[in-house]
Amino acid sequence: MLGREVPNVTLKTRIRDEAVEGPNPFRWQDVNTGDLFKGRRVVVFALPGAFTPTCSTEQCPAYERVYDDLKAAGADDVFCLSVNDAFVMFQWGKNLGLKNVKLLPDGSGDFTRRMGMLIKKDHLGFGDRSWRYSMVVDDGKVVAWFEEPGINDDGSDEDPYGVSAPDHVLEWLKNNQN
Repeated sequence: MLGREVPNVTLKTRIRDEAVEGPNPFRWQDVNTGDLFKGRRVVVFALPGAFTPTCSTEQCPAYERVYDDLKAAGADDVFCLSVNDAFVMFQWGKNLGLKNVKLLPDGSGDFTRRMGMLIKKDHLGFGDRSWRYSMVVDDGKVVAWFEEPGINDDGSDEDPYGVSAPDHVLEWLKNNQN
């Protein structure tokens, strides 16, 4: 993965727009990952799903807690990517009270598939989801990679979380500041 360009795909997002009338003042906005990562150093962490136990109680809140430290160590931004749609990601962010980490909905799994991280979670009724990993992307290229061990499609794991935790990413950033 190191040195590889991240996939250039379009993510379907929703953004607040006061020009939209009614109780749901949001509009669709396409976000191109090539543009999102160009000329910037960003931290991306991917997880199996919004509202799932480890993702909701440990991984996403941990990145939110150390957001300022990640920024101080050289990250321009921190993104959480999941194979969920924009509506689910928005509600999950509200539920978690996120203020800093930005949620990226990979609803069709295109980014995740092209990263080679799309797995089947049929044993849980989830369908296709992301394997848990994190990375540092510098101007569109993967410069640090943290993947949980045991990637599989059959549920033979215990949903590992540790390698992709923010402390490993933070340590890497501190040792590799521009």
